[in-house]
Amino acid sequence: MKKSAPDDASPTVGVPRDYRLLIPREWFRIDLMQHRWRAQLKTYVDRQAEGRRVPAELQQDVWATLRNTAEAGRARGAMEFFLLTTTRNGGLPASLLVSLMPLGNTPADPDKYAAWLELREPEGPGRRKVSVVDLPAGAAVRVLGATTLSVHALMPGGVGYLTLSFSAPLTGMSGPMEQLCDAIAGSLRWVV
Repeated sequence: MKKSAPDDASPTVGVPRDYRLLIPREWFRIDLMQHRWRAQLKTYVDRQAEGRRVPAELQQDVWATLRNTAEAGRARGAMEFFLLTTTRNGGLPASLLVSLMPLGNTPADPDKYAAWLELREPEGPGRRKVSVVDLPAGAAVRVLGATTLSVHALMPGGVGYLTLSFSAPLTGMSGPMEQLCDAIAGSLRWVV
């Protein structure tokens, strides 16, 4: 992650070496930066099926869906994949993909980035809510949908955004699940 800061970035702000997040103990971590991530994912799927009468076909479907999600995330800069342990019926209540998004054509100003994202939102009742929030780690763009929450935290030094992409397909992104995801995002700290 070491890159030189652009000319308009404050020279006193260092580029972070890493980040820290507080993730509840019930969430299973898969390190997408390691070659063994598929084995970690298989371990997760096997543990969730352990002691339950889960058909092999369903277990394979869960494995394939999670593998495809992880591979798509890796292609977009995902570094970590967190999975909340499954419910009794085998459903996945929530997941989190942590990704690094270099600036490229993305506006470096969170207000401009939020406006840019807002323009890309389709009209209608399912429209996601885009806002700028202040986290302890700095300014972030928050995008809330019915079952998703994305938080794009601007990294110090102007190198890009760290994106936290939460998904809660079973419960939806409201009430306690939204509060939990906001708390995880609020725990973000930079290691400089």
